[in-house]
Amino acid sequence: MLLPADVQSTVDAYLGLVDVAVPGLVEGLYLVGSVALDDYRPGASDVDFVAVTAARPDPRIRAALGRVHRRLARRPRFEGVYVTWSELAADPASAGRDPVTWHTLAGYGLGVRGPERSSVAVWTDEAALAAWCRTNLDSYWRRWHRQASLPLSRRSLACLRSWGPAWAVLGVSRLHYTIATGRITSKYGAGRYARDVFGPQWTPIVGECLRIRAGASLSYPGRLARRRDALAFLDMAIDDALRTRR
Repeated sequence: MLLPADVQSTVDAYLGLVDVAVPGLVEGLYLVGSVALDDYRPGASDVDFVAVTAARPDPRIRAALGRVHRRLARRPRFEGVYVTWSELAADPASAGRDPVTWHTLAGYGLGVRGPERSSVAVWTDEAALAAWCRTNLDSYWRRWHRQASLPLSRRSLACLRSWGPAWAVLGVSRLHYTIATGRITSKYGAGRYARDVFGPQWTPIVGECLRIRAGASLSYPGRLARRRDALAFLDMAIDDALRTRR
């Protein structure tokens, strides 16, 4: 797959720096997130990665990696995790990481360095993935919704800007999709899924969030109405996801 120009330049810059700072450390490099899911938006998306090493970096190496990342351009942000080959084959919960990255790598990861993705042993477990999504909805997103519903709260004000409703509506829709299907999708893919699955009353707010994601012209009748409908969608979609069983 041909990478977007700014993604390729970021990857090249990273590998050039890390190979000088810590020669031989990065044995495998795989892109996940929006780049792997064909939903990368220049100027808005991060470049998410999984870097694979033979052993866990010690404090000296971690300090060197910190210097490498500070030297990279601020946009797009290059963010990810450093894991060993054996950690990739194990439940990420044991290392305090989420299973979404592992499942994205297993199904969609783009190899930049190292063995082909299909030949790498990557842990997956649909039941554990669904359980993590439910917990994330019932904790993080429930709390986010409560805070965004408070007048003049930081999250309430964020929902008056275009990115707030889009981030929340599409983010919750991604988790709903994964619980319902056992698969991973992008933010844009989640919006299309939500538009098809939920009733017509939710089509306007989901469509608006898809337009925001795509950088298209917006058409909602006011920011207050958009915030109200986005929060109502979150309340409905979280409840529905927690009831959903495959």
